[in-house]
Amino acid sequence: MVNGKVTGFTAACVLVSNVIGSGIFTTTGFMARDLGDPWLILLLWTVGALLALTGALSYSELGAAIPQVGGEYLYLRHAYGPLWGFLSGWASFVVGFSAAIAAGSVSFAAYLLQVLPFSHEPGPAATVLALALVWVLTGTHMAGVETGGVLQRLLTLTKVAAILALVAGAFLVGRGDWGHLTVRAPSTAPGLGTVVVSLIFVIYAYSGWNAAGYIAGEVADPGRAIPRSMIRGTLFVGVVYLLLNVVYLYALPVAALAQPPLLPVAEKAAVALFGTVGAALVSILLCISIAAAVSAMVWAGPRVYVAMARDGILPAGLAEARGAGGAPSRAILLQSGWATVLILSGSFEQLVVYTGLVLTLFSALAVGAVIVLRRKRPDLARPFRVPLYPFVPVVYLVIAATVILYAVVERPVESAWGVATVLAGVPLYWLHGRRPQQA
Repeated sequence: MVNGKVTGFTAACVLVSNVIGSGIFTTTGFMARDLGDPWLILLLWTVGALLALTGALSYSELGAAIPQVGGEYLYLRHAYGPLWGFLSGWASFVVGFSAAIAAGSVSFAAYLLQVLPFSHEPGPAATVLALALVWVLTGTHMAGVETGGVLQRLLTLTKVAAILALVAGAFLVGRGDWGHLTVRAPSTAPGLGTVVVSLIFVIYAYSGWNAAGYIAGEVADPGRAIPRSMIRGTLFVGVVYLLLNVVYLYALPVAALAQPPLLPVAEKAAVALFGTVGAALVSILLCISIAAAVSAMVWAGPRVYVAMARDGILPAGLAEARGAGGAPSRAILLQSGWATVLILSGSFEQLVVYTGLVLTLFSALAVGAVIVLRRKRPDLARPFRVPLYPFVPVVYLVIAATVILYAVVERPVESAWGVATVLAGVPLYWLHGRRPQQA
């Protein structure tokens, strides 16, 4: 803490925790099945890192120029008007944070049950554990920004240490083979559409690189700290992701990774490297990783609703902080309450299917806001400017547009659900009857 605000290091911890959840431990199996080429898999994870970096550079300019809590909601409101800002906040509440918290908490419970001496069958125990995680983290973050920051740093450092230990152990004592990286799976010739869909998996796993922007108003010296935390945090995640994928391919040939079950790719690799004890170790690592990610979302998400409440498009009470800790307790409760409903109903699974598409859409609009605000608000103070402008934001926009186009073609049902979710926010905006004041 610095003068009641969080440090840039804590902001970077929020980013790293928000990005590294369960995606990196589960998606490579699907890519192995669809692509069948180790080097193509590594190339797509590299492309994902570069895409996230171009986004982080663009968001760094926005976060430094608009150092308030709210993230994309604020950027879109300033660039395109209040309706688009509201739709971004609506998508953050329904899909971006609450549904992701629900999905992460259920995944946490599933992995924890694998290492606890209880039945592994899904049932009430899994639901209780998922809800326990949500509300323990909710209570901690409601206690104050400082308390939440301590927890976030602890979880992030523990997670990173465990991942680095897994990587080091794989190469030092693991039973792998570098020859696996030279062997392609037979009878695989992926087309461009398949490659782009695989890139969507990668983009989903990288989602969250913009997390520091949501808490910009709580960060000390945001003009310097936000760009540093976003850029360095994103680069760090990119390196970690590449190392983990090399571990998977070192442990097993791509054809083995492509065999069912596809989801537990990290467990399959750990068993190949370390034996049966490896599965338990990976389950523990996943529990820590997912808990850290859920904690970051419990912290970051409510800051969007606070910004919306301050602008008058949500009840003003959501912006109020309780006690000396400075945490927006009502906004935190709102988000955790909706996440609880999703956990109990199970409907969050339908939302998670298209989360990547919706997040890509709004992140692209936010990156586009860099270009719009350069023209619309040339007088806006910009402590950080995107290097190689406009090349960097344009690259992000082109790739994001390509991903969205192919997602609509290859996954029309999920795309329709995504559009329906966004459009559902329009009548809510107009029914509220109030407009935010343009800054």
